[in-house]
Amino acid sequence: MQNLIMPVQPILEAITRAGGMPLIVGGAVRDAMLGIEAQDIDIEAFGLTPDQLANAISAVGRIDAVGRSFGVLKLRLINGRAIDVALPQRRSRNPTGERGYLPEPDPHVTPRDACARRDFTWNAMAMTADGSILDFFGGQQDLNARVIRHTSDAFDDDPLRVLRAMQFAARFDFQLAPETAARCRSLLPEAAALPLERIWGEWLKWALRGQRPSAGLRALQESGWLACYPELIALIGCPQDSIWHPEGDVWVHTGHVCDMAAAIAVRNGLNDSQRETLLFAALCHDLGKPATTYTDSDGRIRSPGHADAGLAPTKTLLAHIGAPSRVTDPVLPLVREHMSLLHAVPNERSVRRLAVRLGSATIADWRRLVAADASGRPPLPASDPGEIVEQLAAQLGAATGKPVPIVNGRHLLALGYSSGPHMGNVLRRAYTAQIEGEFATLEDGLEWLKREIA
Repeated sequence: MQNLIMPVQPILEAITRAGGMPLIVGGAVRDAMLGIEAQDIDIEAFGLTPDQLANAISAVGRIDAVGRSFGVLKLRLINGRAIDVALPQRRSRNPTGERGYLPEPDPHVTPRDACARRDFTWNAMAMTADGSILDFFGGQQDLNARVIRHTSDAFDDDPLRVLRAMQFAARFDFQLAPETAARCRSLLPEAAALPLERIWGEWLKWALRGQRPSAGLRALQESGWLACYPELIALIGCPQDSIWHPEGDVWVHTGHVCDMAAAIAVRNGLNDSQRETLLFAALCHDLGKPATTYTDSDGRIRSPGHADAGLAPTKTLLAHIGAPSRVTDPVLPLVREHMSLLHAVPNERSVRRLAVRLGSATIADWRRLVAADASGRPPLPASDPGEIVEQLAAQLGAATGKPVPIVNGRHLLALGYSSGPHMGNVLRRAYTAQIEGEFATLEDGLEWLKREIA
Protein backbone atom coordinates (compact mmCIF):
# COMPACT_ATOMS: atom_id res chain seq x y z
CA MET A 1 0.00 0.00 0.00
CA GLN A 2 2.95 2.34 0.54
CA ASN A 3 3.53 2.24 -3.22
CA LEU A 4 0.18 4.00 -3.54
CA ILE A 5 0.97 6.68 -0.96
CA MET A 6 4.54 7.54 -1.93
CA PRO A 7 3.82 9.29 -5.28
CA VAL A 8 1.26 11.61 -3.65
CA GLN A 9 2.84 11.99 -0.20
CA PRO A 10 3.55 15.75 -0.64
CA ILE A 11 -0.09 16.37 -1.56
CA LEU A 12 -1.38 14.42 1.43
CA GLU A 13 0.94 16.30 3.76
CA ALA A 14 -0.02 19.71 2.31
CA ILE A 15 -3.73 19.03 2.81
CA THR A 16 -3.13 17.76 6.34
CA ARG A 17 -1.09 20.87 7.26
CA ALA A 18 -3.96 23.04 6.05
CA GLY A 19 -6.31 21.32 8.49
CA GLY A 20 -7.96 18.98 6.01
CA MET A 21 -8.23 15.20 5.85
CA PRO A 22 -6.99 13.70 2.58
CA LEU A 23 -8.17 10.31 1.32
CA ILE A 24 -6.97 8.31 -1.67
CA VAL A 25 -10.19 7.11 -3.27
CA GLY A 26 -11.64 5.06 -6.09
CA GLY A 27 -9.97 2.67 -8.48
CA ALA A 28 -6.44 3.22 -7.18
CA VAL A 29 -7.34 1.61 -3.85
CA ARG A 30 -9.15 -1.24 -5.58
CA ASP A 31 -6.23 -1.92 -7.90
CA ALA A 32 -3.73 -1.82 -5.03
CA MET A 33 -5.73 -4.52 -3.24
CA LEU A 34 -5.76 -6.59 -6.43
CA GLY A 35 -2.00 -6.23 -6.77
CA ILE A 36 -2.35 -4.05 -9.87
CA GLU A 37 -0.19 -0.96 -10.29
CA ALA A 38 -2.44 2.10 -10.12
CA GLN A 39 -2.33 4.24 -13.25
CA ASP A 40 -4.39 7.14 -11.87
CA ILE A 41 -4.53 8.25 -8.24
CA ASP A 42 -7.45 10.40 -7.10
CA ILE A 43 -7.55 12.28 -3.80
CA GLU A 44 -10.50 13.75 -1.91
CA ALA A 45 -9.86 16.48 0.66
CA PHE A 46 -12.34 16.83 3.52
CA GLY A 47 -12.81 19.86 5.74
CA LEU A 48 -11.47 22.55 3.37
CA THR A 49 -13.11 25.15 1.17
CA PRO A 50 -12.17 25.30 -2.52
CA ASP A 51 -9.85 28.27 -1.91
CA GLN A 52 -8.23 26.62 1.10
CA LEU A 53 -7.61 23.47 -0.89
CA ALA A 54 -6.15 25.40 -3.84
CA ASN A 55 -3.84 27.36 -1.54
CA ALA A 56 -2.73 24.21 0.25
CA ILE A 57 -1.65 22.29 -2.81
CA SER A 58 -0.43 25.16 -5.01
CA ALA A 59 3.10 24.79 -3.62
CA VAL A 60 3.20 21.13 -4.69
CA GLY A 61 2.52 21.67 -8.38
CA ARG A 62 0.64 23.64 -11.01
CA ILE A 63 -3.15 23.73 -10.74
CA ASP A 64 -5.19 23.53 -13.96
CA ALA A 65 -8.53 25.31 -13.99
CA VAL A 66 -10.31 22.38 -15.65
CA GLY A 67 -13.03 21.01 -13.37
CA ARG A 68 -12.58 23.66 -10.67
CA SER A 69 -16.24 24.72 -10.79
CA PHE A 70 -17.13 21.14 -9.86
CA GLY A 71 -14.72 21.05 -6.97
CA VAL A 72 -12.02 19.13 -8.84
CA LEU A 73 -8.49 20.49 -9.13
CA LYS A 74 -6.08 18.86 -11.56
CA LEU A 75 -2.63 19.16 -10.05
CA ARG A 76 0.38 18.74 -12.32
CA LEU A 77 3.43 17.69 -10.33
CA ILE A 78 6.98 18.65 -11.16
CA ASN A 79 7.53 15.22 -12.74
CA GLY A 80 4.63 15.88 -15.11
CA ARG A 81 2.18 13.48 -13.47
CA ALA A 82 -1.40 14.76 -13.18
CA ILE A 83 -3.37 14.05 -10.00
CA ASP A 84 -7.06 14.89 -9.49
CA VAL A 85 -7.66 16.47 -6.08
CA ALA A 86 -11.35 16.92 -5.33
CA LEU A 87 -13.63 18.21 -2.63
CA PRO A 88 -16.32 15.79 -1.46
CA GLN A 89 -19.68 16.38 -3.11
CA ARG A 90 -23.28 16.20 -2.06
CA ARG A 91 -26.17 15.33 -4.32
CA SER A 92 -28.37 18.23 -5.43
CA ARG A 93 -31.52 17.70 -7.45
CA ASN A 94 -31.28 18.81 -11.07
CA PRO A 95 -32.95 22.26 -11.25
CA THR A 96 -34.25 21.51 -14.75
CA GLY A 97 -36.44 18.78 -13.30
CA GLU A 98 -34.70 16.06 -15.27
CA ARG A 99 -33.97 12.72 -13.67
CA GLY A 100 -30.75 12.46 -11.65
CA TYR A 101 -28.64 14.67 -9.44
CA LEU A 102 -25.98 17.28 -9.89
CA PRO A 103 -22.75 17.08 -7.86
CA GLU A 104 -22.08 20.09 -5.64
CA PRO A 105 -18.85 20.53 -3.64
CA ASP A 106 -19.39 20.48 0.11
CA PRO A 107 -16.44 20.37 2.57
CA HIS A 108 -18.76 19.20 5.35
CA VAL A 109 -19.73 15.90 3.69
CA THR A 110 -18.49 12.94 5.74
CA PRO A 111 -16.18 10.31 4.20
CA ARG A 112 -18.93 7.71 4.49
CA ASP A 113 -21.47 9.86 2.63
CA ALA A 114 -18.89 10.71 -0.04
CA CYS A 115 -18.06 7.03 -0.55
CA ALA A 116 -21.76 6.19 -0.77
CA ARG A 117 -21.95 8.19 -4.01
CA ARG A 118 -19.54 5.84 -5.76
CA ASP A 119 -20.78 3.08 -8.03
CA PHE A 120 -19.57 -0.24 -6.58
CA THR A 121 -18.53 -1.28 -3.11
CA TRP A 122 -14.88 -1.89 -4.02
CA ASN A 123 -14.70 1.49 -5.75
CA ALA A 124 -16.07 3.06 -2.56
CA MET A 125 -13.06 2.11 -0.45
CA ALA A 126 -10.62 4.84 0.60
CA MET A 127 -7.12 5.02 2.05
CA THR A 128 -5.96 7.48 4.69
CA ALA A 129 -2.58 9.21 4.68
CA ASP A 130 -1.20 6.57 7.06
CA GLY A 131 -2.30 3.67 4.85
CA SER A 132 -5.45 2.65 6.77
CA ILE A 133 -8.39 1.43 4.68
CA LEU A 134 -11.89 2.85 5.09
CA ASP A 135 -14.38 0.27 3.86
CA PHE A 136 -17.92 1.31 4.78
CA PHE A 137 -19.79 -0.99 2.39
CA GLY A 138 -17.95 -4.32 2.36
CA GLY A 139 -15.83 -3.64 -0.69
CA GLN A 140 -12.97 -5.89 0.42
CA GLN A 141 -15.35 -8.80 0.93
CA ASP A 142 -16.91 -8.30 -2.50
CA LEU A 143 -13.47 -7.98 -4.06
CA ASN A 144 -12.44 -11.31 -2.56
CA ALA A 145 -15.70 -12.89 -3.71
CA ARG A 146 -15.32 -11.39 -7.22
CA VAL A 147 -18.74 -9.79 -6.96
CA ILE A 148 -20.00 -6.53 -8.45
CA ARG A 149 -22.37 -4.92 -5.93
CA HIS A 150 -23.75 -1.38 -6.08
CA THR A 151 -22.92 0.84 -3.13
CA SER A 152 -26.17 2.70 -2.46
CA ASP A 153 -29.29 4.22 -4.01
CA ALA A 154 -26.99 6.80 -5.59
CA PHE A 155 -26.20 4.10 -8.18
CA ASP A 156 -29.30 5.26 -10.05
CA ASP A 157 -27.87 8.75 -10.57
CA ASP A 158 -25.99 7.60 -13.69
CA PRO A 159 -27.43 4.71 -15.74
CA LEU A 160 -24.07 4.39 -17.52
CA ARG A 161 -22.97 2.50 -14.42
CA VAL A 162 -24.67 -0.57 -15.88
CA LEU A 163 -22.18 -0.57 -18.74
CA ARG A 164 -19.40 0.14 -16.25
CA ALA A 165 -20.46 -3.08 -14.53
CA MET A 166 -20.14 -4.86 -17.86
CA GLN A 167 -16.58 -3.71 -18.50
CA PHE A 168 -15.52 -4.30 -14.88
CA ALA A 169 -16.88 -7.86 -15.14
CA ALA A 170 -14.74 -8.33 -18.25
CA ARG A 171 -11.64 -6.75 -16.71
CA PHE A 172 -11.65 -8.75 -13.49
CA ASP A 173 -13.81 -11.79 -14.35
CA PHE A 174 -16.42 -10.69 -11.79
CA GLN A 175 -20.15 -11.39 -11.69
CA LEU A 176 -23.14 -9.23 -10.77
CA ALA A 177 -24.72 -9.55 -7.34
CA PRO A 178 -28.41 -10.50 -7.80
CA GLU A 179 -29.65 -7.27 -6.22
CA THR A 180 -27.37 -5.22 -8.46
CA ALA A 181 -28.57 -7.09 -11.54
CA ALA A 182 -32.14 -6.23 -10.51
CA ARG A 183 -31.16 -2.60 -10.01
CA CYS A 184 -29.64 -2.53 -13.49
CA ARG A 185 -32.83 -3.96 -15.01
CA SER A 186 -34.82 -1.15 -13.42
CA LEU A 187 -32.60 1.37 -15.21
CA LEU A 188 -33.13 -0.10 -18.68
CA PRO A 189 -35.62 2.66 -19.69
CA GLU A 190 -32.79 5.18 -19.20
CA ALA A 191 -30.44 3.49 -21.67
CA ALA A 192 -31.72 5.29 -24.76
CA ALA A 193 -30.85 8.70 -23.28
CA LEU A 194 -27.16 7.94 -22.78
CA PRO A 195 -24.79 9.76 -25.18
CA LEU A 196 -23.11 7.47 -27.69
CA GLU A 197 -19.64 8.71 -26.79
CA ARG A 198 -20.13 7.59 -23.17
CA ILE A 199 -21.49 4.20 -24.29
CA TRP A 200 -18.51 3.73 -26.57
CA GLY A 201 -16.12 4.58 -23.75
CA GLU A 202 -17.33 1.59 -21.72
CA TRP A 203 -17.35 -0.80 -24.69
CA LEU A 204 -13.82 0.28 -25.57
CA LYS A 205 -12.69 -0.57 -22.02
CA TRP A 206 -14.42 -3.95 -22.45
CA ALA A 207 -12.25 -4.55 -25.51
CA LEU A 208 -8.95 -3.08 -24.37
CA ARG A 209 -8.91 -4.09 -20.71
CA GLY A 210 -11.04 -7.21 -20.53
CA GLN A 211 -9.18 -10.35 -19.52
CA ARG A 212 -12.46 -12.32 -19.73
CA PRO A 213 -14.74 -10.49 -22.19
CA SER A 214 -17.37 -13.23 -21.90
CA ALA A 215 -17.89 -12.27 -18.25
CA GLY A 216 -18.80 -8.77 -19.44
CA LEU A 217 -21.26 -10.19 -21.96
CA ARG A 218 -22.76 -12.37 -19.24
CA ALA A 219 -23.15 -9.34 -16.96
CA LEU A 220 -24.81 -7.47 -19.83
CA GLN A 221 -27.29 -10.33 -20.19
CA GLU A 222 -28.01 -10.56 -16.46
CA SER A 223 -28.48 -6.80 -16.23
CA GLY A 224 -31.20 -6.89 -18.88
CA TRP A 225 -29.29 -4.39 -20.99
CA LEU A 226 -28.59 -6.96 -23.67
CA ALA A 227 -32.03 -5.82 -24.85
CA CYS A 228 -30.26 -2.71 -26.20
CA TYR A 229 -28.47 -4.95 -28.71
CA PRO A 230 -30.90 -7.22 -30.58
CA GLU A 231 -28.06 -8.35 -32.83
CA LEU A 232 -26.51 -10.06 -29.80
CA ILE A 233 -29.81 -11.33 -28.38
CA ALA A 234 -30.38 -13.18 -31.66
CA LEU A 235 -27.30 -15.32 -30.94
CA ILE A 236 -28.90 -16.81 -27.81
CA GLY A 237 -30.40 -20.18 -28.68
CA CYS A 238 -29.15 -20.11 -32.28
CA PRO A 239 -28.03 -23.75 -32.70
CA GLN A 240 -24.79 -25.04 -34.18
CA ASP A 241 -23.70 -28.44 -35.43
CA SER A 242 -22.42 -30.28 -32.38
CA ILE A 243 -19.64 -31.92 -34.40
CA TRP A 244 -18.04 -28.58 -35.16
CA HIS A 245 -19.34 -26.71 -32.13
CA PRO A 246 -19.68 -28.96 -29.08
CA GLU A 247 -19.60 -25.87 -26.83
CA GLY A 248 -23.21 -24.88 -27.50
CA ASP A 249 -25.14 -22.16 -29.29
CA VAL A 250 -23.75 -19.12 -31.10
CA TRP A 251 -23.97 -16.92 -27.99
CA VAL A 252 -21.83 -19.35 -25.99
CA HIS A 253 -19.40 -19.69 -28.89
CA THR A 254 -19.09 -15.91 -29.25
CA GLY A 255 -18.14 -15.60 -25.58
CA HIS A 256 -15.41 -18.22 -25.99
CA VAL A 257 -14.11 -16.55 -29.15
CA CYS A 258 -13.91 -13.17 -27.42
CA ASP A 259 -11.99 -14.75 -24.53
CA MET A 260 -9.58 -16.40 -26.95
CA ALA A 261 -9.17 -13.09 -28.79
CA ALA A 262 -8.21 -11.38 -25.52
CA ALA A 263 -5.68 -14.15 -24.80
CA ILE A 264 -4.20 -13.83 -28.31
CA ALA A 265 -3.95 -10.06 -27.88
CA VAL A 266 -1.90 -10.53 -24.70
CA ARG A 267 0.22 -13.34 -26.10
CA ASN A 268 1.05 -11.42 -29.28
CA GLY A 269 1.58 -8.09 -27.54
CA LEU A 270 -1.00 -6.28 -29.69
CA ASN A 271 -1.27 -2.52 -29.50
CA ASP A 272 -4.60 -0.87 -28.70
CA SER A 273 -5.58 -0.46 -32.35
CA GLN A 274 -4.89 -4.11 -33.20
CA ARG A 275 -6.63 -5.32 -30.05
CA GLU A 276 -9.83 -3.33 -30.54
CA THR A 277 -10.05 -4.56 -34.14
CA LEU A 278 -9.64 -8.17 -33.01
CA LEU A 279 -12.09 -7.99 -30.09
CA PHE A 280 -14.90 -6.33 -32.01
CA ALA A 281 -14.39 -8.64 -34.97
CA ALA A 282 -14.63 -11.57 -32.54
CA LEU A 283 -17.82 -10.12 -31.06
CA CYS A 284 -19.42 -9.68 -34.48
CA HIS A 285 -18.03 -12.53 -36.55
CA ASP A 286 -21.10 -14.79 -36.36
CA LEU A 287 -23.88 -12.18 -36.28
CA GLY A 288 -25.04 -13.54 -39.62
CA LYS A 289 -25.82 -17.02 -38.30
CA PRO A 290 -29.32 -16.36 -36.89
CA ALA A 291 -30.54 -15.32 -40.36
CA THR A 292 -28.93 -18.24 -42.22
CA THR A 293 -29.11 -21.25 -39.88
CA TYR A 294 -31.31 -24.21 -40.75
CA THR A 295 -31.42 -27.99 -40.29
CA ASP A 296 -31.01 -29.99 -43.51
CA SER A 297 -32.69 -33.26 -44.45
CA ASP A 298 -29.88 -35.22 -42.78
CA GLY A 299 -30.45 -33.45 -39.49
CA ARG A 300 -27.24 -31.40 -39.81
CA ILE A 301 -27.31 -27.76 -38.73
CA ARG A 302 -25.90 -25.45 -41.38
CA SER A 303 -25.37 -21.69 -41.77
CA PRO A 304 -24.44 -21.11 -45.43
CA GLY A 305 -23.47 -17.57 -46.31
CA HIS A 306 -23.43 -16.41 -42.71
CA ALA A 307 -20.21 -14.44 -43.19
CA ASP A 308 -21.77 -12.18 -45.84
CA ALA A 309 -25.04 -12.06 -43.93
CA GLY A 310 -23.14 -10.77 -40.91
CA LEU A 311 -22.29 -7.44 -42.52
CA ALA A 312 -25.66 -5.75 -41.94
CA PRO A 313 -26.04 -6.68 -38.24
CA THR A 314 -22.39 -5.81 -37.64
CA LYS A 315 -22.94 -2.31 -39.01
CA THR A 316 -26.02 -1.92 -36.83
CA LEU A 317 -24.41 -3.22 -33.64
CA LEU A 318 -21.28 -1.10 -34.04
CA ALA A 319 -23.50 1.93 -34.62
CA HIS A 320 -25.49 1.10 -31.47
CA ILE A 321 -22.35 1.11 -29.34
CA GLY A 322 -20.94 4.24 -30.96
CA ALA A 323 -17.92 2.60 -32.61
CA PRO A 324 -15.89 5.03 -34.73
CA SER A 325 -14.89 4.36 -38.32
CA ARG A 326 -11.40 3.31 -37.23
CA VAL A 327 -13.10 0.20 -35.78
CA THR A 328 -15.92 -0.28 -38.26
CA ASP A 329 -13.72 -0.06 -41.37
CA PRO A 330 -11.48 -3.07 -40.57
CA VAL A 331 -14.09 -5.12 -38.66
CA LEU A 332 -16.59 -5.33 -41.52
CA PRO A 333 -14.23 -7.02 -44.02
CA LEU A 334 -12.92 -9.31 -41.28
CA VAL A 335 -16.47 -10.49 -40.57
CA ARG A 336 -17.11 -11.01 -44.29
CA GLU A 337 -13.86 -12.90 -44.86
CA HIS A 338 -13.52 -14.92 -41.67
CA MET A 339 -14.36 -18.16 -43.50
CA SER A 340 -12.22 -17.46 -46.58
CA LEU A 341 -9.41 -19.84 -47.60
CA LEU A 342 -10.17 -22.25 -44.76
CA HIS A 343 -11.45 -25.08 -46.94
CA ALA A 344 -9.03 -24.87 -49.85
CA VAL A 345 -5.28 -24.92 -50.35
CA PRO A 346 -4.21 -21.26 -50.52
CA ASN A 347 -2.06 -20.06 -53.40
CA GLU A 348 -0.36 -16.78 -54.21
CA ARG A 349 -3.30 -15.43 -56.19
CA SER A 350 -5.94 -16.30 -53.58
CA VAL A 351 -3.82 -14.78 -50.81
CA ARG A 352 -3.28 -11.57 -52.77
CA ARG A 353 -6.99 -11.39 -53.48
CA LEU A 354 -7.77 -11.80 -49.78
CA ALA A 355 -5.33 -9.03 -48.85
CA VAL A 356 -7.13 -6.67 -51.23
CA ARG A 357 -10.63 -7.66 -50.06
CA LEU A 358 -9.67 -7.02 -46.43
CA GLY A 359 -9.32 -3.31 -47.15
CA SER A 360 -8.02 -1.52 -44.05
CA ALA A 361 -7.71 -4.83 -42.19
CA THR A 362 -4.72 -7.08 -42.76
CA ILE A 363 -4.08 -10.77 -43.20
CA ALA A 364 -2.35 -10.64 -39.81
CA ASP A 365 -5.64 -9.35 -38.35
CA TRP A 366 -7.53 -12.06 -40.23
CA ARG A 367 -5.26 -14.83 -38.96
CA ARG A 368 -5.79 -13.74 -35.34
CA LEU A 369 -9.58 -13.69 -35.76
CA VAL A 370 -9.57 -17.10 -37.45
CA ALA A 371 -7.42 -18.51 -34.64
CA ALA A 372 -9.80 -17.12 -31.98
CA ASP A 373 -12.80 -18.53 -33.88
CA ALA A 374 -11.26 -21.97 -34.32
CA SER A 375 -10.08 -22.06 -30.69
CA GLY A 376 -13.38 -20.94 -29.16
CA ARG A 377 -14.97 -24.38 -29.32
CA PRO A 378 -14.17 -26.21 -26.08
CA PRO A 379 -13.52 -29.03 -25.46
CA LEU A 380 -11.98 -29.08 -28.95
CA PRO A 381 -8.32 -28.02 -28.82
CA ALA A 382 -7.11 -24.60 -29.86
CA SER A 383 -5.89 -24.28 -33.44
CA ASP A 384 -4.43 -21.73 -35.82
CA PRO A 385 -5.73 -22.55 -39.32
CA GLY A 386 -4.67 -19.21 -40.80
CA GLU A 387 -0.97 -19.69 -40.10
CA ILE A 388 -0.08 -21.00 -43.56
CA VAL A 389 -2.00 -18.14 -45.19
CA GLU A 390 -0.11 -15.48 -43.25
CA GLN A 391 3.20 -17.19 -43.98
CA LEU A 392 2.50 -17.11 -47.71
CA ALA A 393 1.27 -13.51 -47.41
CA ALA A 394 4.51 -12.53 -45.69
CA GLN A 395 6.48 -13.97 -48.61
CA LEU A 396 4.34 -11.86 -50.95
CA GLY A 397 4.69 -8.71 -48.84
CA ALA A 398 0.94 -8.80 -48.13
CA ALA A 399 0.70 -9.85 -44.47
CA THR A 400 0.34 -6.38 -42.99
CA GLY A 401 -1.40 -4.62 -45.87
CA LYS A 402 -2.42 -4.83 -49.49
CA PRO A 403 0.38 -5.58 -51.99
CA VAL A 404 2.15 -2.41 -53.11
CA PRO A 405 1.50 -1.60 -56.80
CA ILE A 406 4.50 -2.57 -58.89
CA VAL A 407 3.82 -0.04 -61.65
CA ASN A 408 2.57 3.51 -61.21
CA GLY A 409 2.01 6.76 -63.03
CA ARG A 410 5.64 7.65 -63.55
CA HIS A 411 6.16 4.39 -65.42
CA LEU A 412 3.29 5.27 -67.74
CA LEU A 413 4.69 8.75 -68.34
CA ALA A 414 8.12 7.29 -69.09
CA LEU A 415 6.48 5.16 -71.77
CA GLY A 416 5.05 8.30 -73.37
CA TYR A 417 1.53 7.90 -72.00
CA SER A 418 -0.21 11.24 -71.44
CA SER A 419 -1.56 12.13 -68.00
CA GLY A 420 -5.30 12.42 -67.34
CA PRO A 421 -8.28 10.51 -65.94
CA HIS A 422 -7.65 7.64 -68.37
CA MET A 423 -4.32 7.01 -66.63
CA GLY A 424 -6.15 5.95 -63.51
CA ASN A 425 -8.11 3.34 -65.47
CA VAL A 426 -4.90 1.84 -66.83
CA LEU A 427 -3.29 1.75 -63.38
CA ARG A 428 -6.37 0.08 -61.85
CA ARG A 429 -6.24 -2.59 -64.56
CA ALA A 430 -2.52 -2.97 -63.96
CA TYR A 431 -3.05 -3.51 -60.23
CA THR A 432 -5.76 -6.10 -60.93
CA ALA A 433 -3.39 -7.89 -63.30
CA GLN A 434 -0.69 -7.85 -60.63
CA ILE A 435 -3.08 -9.34 -58.04
CA GLU A 436 -4.17 -12.00 -60.53
CA GLY A 437 -0.52 -12.98 -61.04
CA GLU A 438 -0.09 -11.75 -64.62
CA PHE A 439 3.19 -10.13 -63.59
CA ALA A 440 5.29 -10.08 -60.42
CA THR A 441 8.29 -7.93 -61.33
CA LEU A 442 8.75 -4.40 -62.60
CA GLU A 443 10.22 -5.68 -65.85
CA ASP A 444 7.17 -7.85 -66.52
CA GLY A 445 4.91 -5.05 -65.38
CA LEU A 446 6.40 -2.65 -67.90
CA GLU A 447 5.93 -5.21 -70.65
CA TRP A 448 2.30 -5.53 -69.54
CA LEU A 449 1.91 -1.74 -69.76
CA LYS A 450 3.37 -1.65 -73.24
CA ARG A 451 0.90 -4.26 -74.41
CA GLU A 452 -1.96 -2.43 -72.71
CA ILE A 453 -1.01 0.90 -74.30
CA ALA A 454 -0.65 -0.72 -77.71
